[in-house]
Amino acid sequence: MGHEDDFTDDVTTRLEPSPPRPRVLRVDLVVVDGPSRGARVAIPASGIARIGSAPGCDLVLADRMVSRLHCEVRVKSRAIVVRDVGSTNGTLVLGLRLGEATAPPGTVLALGSSAVRIEAGEDEVELVDVSDRSSFGELIGASLEMRRLYAILERVAPTDSTLLVRGETGTGKEVVARSVHQASRRAGGPFVAVDCSAIPENLFESELFGHVRGAVTGAQSDRMGVFEEAHGGTLVLDELGELPLAMQAKLLRALETRTVRRVGANASRAFDVRVLAATNRPLDRSVNDGSFREDLYYRLAVVEVVLPPLRAREDDLVHLATHFFHARGGEGALPEAFVTRLRHRSFPGNVRELKHVIERAMLLGTIRGVPGRAAATPQTAIGDLPPLHLPLKDASIAWTESFETLYVKTVLARANGNVTHAAELAGVSRRFLQRLIARLGLRAADLGVREGELE
Repeated sequence: MGHEDDFTDDVTTRLEPSPPRPRVLRVDLVVVDGPSRGARVAIPASGIARIGSAPGCDLVLADRMVSRLHCEVRVKSRAIVVRDVGSTNGTLVLGLRLGEATAPPGTVLALGSSAVRIEAGEDEVELVDVSDRSSFGELIGASLEMRRLYAILERVAPTDSTLLVRGETGTGKEVVARSVHQASRRAGGPFVAVDCSAIPENLFESELFGHVRGAVTGAQSDRMGVFEEAHGGTLVLDELGELPLAMQAKLLRALETRTVRRVGANASRAFDVRVLAATNRPLDRSVNDGSFREDLYYRLAVVEVVLPPLRAREDDLVHLATHFFHARGGEGALPEAFVTRLRHRSFPGNVRELKHVIERAMLLGTIRGVPGRAAATPQTAIGDLPPLHLPLKDASIAWTESFETLYVKTVLARANGNVTHAAELAGVSRRFLQRLIARLGLRAADLGVREGELE
């Protein structure tokens, strides 16, 4: 008995209580006027409900004057936020057209010939979809916004479901994609990210699907596209909102048939790829204005997450700044005066801007890392840079080329010659880095990489 008591006491002392779950308002949307009068829907666990005439909306209104994607209602703690997503006839409250605004319970939204009332109960409900994590893969932060994101990613990552990641520039959309890939059953396969905004329109099809020799100008050999390159792994279509309409139809067909046909080829090739899409554009607005296909939007947005901007996760600011400081070799805590300056900065560039601020401060000596510790990277002197007696335009071009050459050599040295990893460090796609290396006239031998890495 004594041993049993000892064992029980030992177990009891090791148990740690789970952090309390946040609680939010219980919110329903009720149609009080119009063709769908009487319809009711509760805001789902994601905290977002879309209203429109499209079948994929949470609240579907059979109203010809309502856009297919009309507006969304989001629950944040005890606040209810309504956002119009570029509807044709607008979302009105008391006769005033709104873009985005906080709406108290009881607010009636006028949409076309319909009216929807926001009803919130006196009680609150426990927010179940909140993770206990303070990080997920490369994502860092313990704020409520990030913990809600982790809860979704925990469920989605092990599956092959298509994921659409939205967020402002610099919020970490590709970081989400890498973290999901690392937590998936495809982690051992390739991770390929392509920046749709960096591809000339006439090369889109070749870039995505590949080509055979002679099919396009300069095609001296067959070349696989990114779908084949990512076979068995994950393909990230970054800045998907930049995809031309003509290519959207071809992309939709590829996703539905799971096959691609290289430009100039007669036969299709099957691929086994999980697709993750990322964009800083509100694609729901693009659907309404006709610049993005609705069927492709719903095909990609099987699961959709919206990354919070840095200003919405102030609790994570110091933690993130400290992480970037330590990642570059710093030790200890950041100076209090420096932290105060960070808190008073708006960071329109979000997490990416914060990272650059930390790096710049360490390089300029505003905050100091570990004395005597430096990265083994290529060095240059001012005398090695372009002569300053050149005309401004010529000097600027030469200076940029020198910087790009130095940067490429440096980032490849940090990545030990791995082009994929170097592209991730540089925040660009592998193909973009390869094209830059080719434009600079650099050879594999100059960079310490295998010849095939540059093809």
